[in-house]
Amino acid sequence: MLQPIGASVTTRDVGSLALATDSPISRECAMEAIGWIGTVALECPDPAALAHFYSRLTGRPVVFAGPDWYSLADDSGGVSLSFQLAPGHQPPVWPDPASSMQFHLHVKVGGDLDAAERAVVAIGATRFAEQPSPQDFRVLADPAGHPFCLVPASRPTPPN
Repeated sequence: MLQPIGASVTTRDVGSLALATDSPISRECAMEAIGWIGTVALECPDPAALAHFYSRLTGRPVVFAGPDWYSLADDSGGVSLSFQLAPGHQPPVWPDPASSMQFHLHVKVGGDLDAAERAVVAIGATRFAEQPSPQDFRVLADPAGHPFCLVPASRPTPPN
């Protein structure tokens, strides 16, 4: 649920991220919202190609297309996903303790995790050889090399 600037956000409002309401941490976390995440932007060498990949992965349509920027969104009012041209883009190396992923996406999938993995590989994802917990989630890379995880919708998001 999006809250306007200045609205009070409590642990009840953050769904699966909520902490126990009687914990000292959750009492500390209740605060006035300054804003919210509206877009996550990924740098890449080909914004159109990466937008097409993520559109097929998420079912979200392309809502903006420009020479250097593409965006996906839907009518839910949630976070949009955008792709920005970065001609010298170098994808992160994973796993590699000397190379940071910076961040990665957790993509919730319904049904069979094996089938979801086959489907994303068919549209251009690459499966990493190392899979820390393949029974719980899968680690792949998008066509530009950004790591992402497939996570069953029925499971909490793993802390990786």
